[in-house]
Amino acid sequence: MSDDPIFSTGRVAVITGAASGIGLAAAKHCAAAGMTVVMADISDALDAAAAEVAAIGGVAEHHALDVSDFAAVQALAQDVFARHGEVALLMNNAGTSFRSQPFDGLDAWRQTLEVNLWGIVHGVQAFTQPMLDQGRPGRIVNTGSKQGITNPPGDLAYNVSKSAVKTLTEGLQHALRNIEGGQVTAHLLIPGFTYTGLIRRFAAEKPAGAWTPEQVVEAMVEALAAGDFFILCPDNETTPEMDAKRVRWGAEDLAGNRPPLSRWHPDFAEAFADWMRG
Repeated sequence: MSDDPIFSTGRVAVITGAASGIGLAAAKHCAAAGMTVVMADISDALDAAAAEVAAIGGVAEHHALDVSDFAAVQALAQDVFARHGEVALLMNNAGTSFRSQPFDGLDAWRQTLEVNLWGIVHGVQAFTQPMLDQGRPGRIVNTGSKQGITNPPGDLAYNVSKSAVKTLTEGLQHALRNIEGGQVTAHLLIPGFTYTGLIRRFAAEKPAGAWTPEQVVEAMVEALAAGDFFILCPDNETTPEMDAKRVRWGAEDLAGNRPPLSRWHPDFAEAFADWMRG
């Protein structure tokens, strides 16, 4: 299944946002590896998702959980460690999106940040120290987004939340790698265009350009085995080379004193097109 020792029989995975999409695909992968899978989600679809995972193998548990509630996340961590004694994989994956603008939609801002950012902060705060204390290899995977790196216009609260997740996860990994004898590492999962529940609201069938959640999880597992921090996934319309060029272009806005988001600025349209072709 994987060269990474965390994906092995008897070890424990805790996955938020596990009722569908990437979280469910990850839960199925862990179950196939013989792991105990603790699935957490606020969705009514969680029971059915857990039944799917249990049918694969291993042990599947499911917990209704609002990741924006720190007390609830703490209670889950305490319960898991009390009953199982360890966590090999913590996947802070729960996410949401509400269309937002810079100076409008305050409720959308609050809801998005509560789940996408604070939900991950809560998971990190509740699980990291116990995972370090267990003295066994562990992985913390936080789900980010390319929108938190290139910041395309249209859903600013979502972009802000995922930008913050990138910064949080970088800082977490820096702290973890400087702990003598520590065996826990942090990783940033950056899916490309993926057909998840968020996309399904707008497209009844998977667009040709989108990856499946299973493809994202396969890429994640390979990257974890390689020790990669940034797990930057392509899709059926965006290659790794295209991703790299877009990231570098965005960084040059600051380094070259261009207007922000120049990729979408009409004065730079031709230059950006030349950059991508070149």
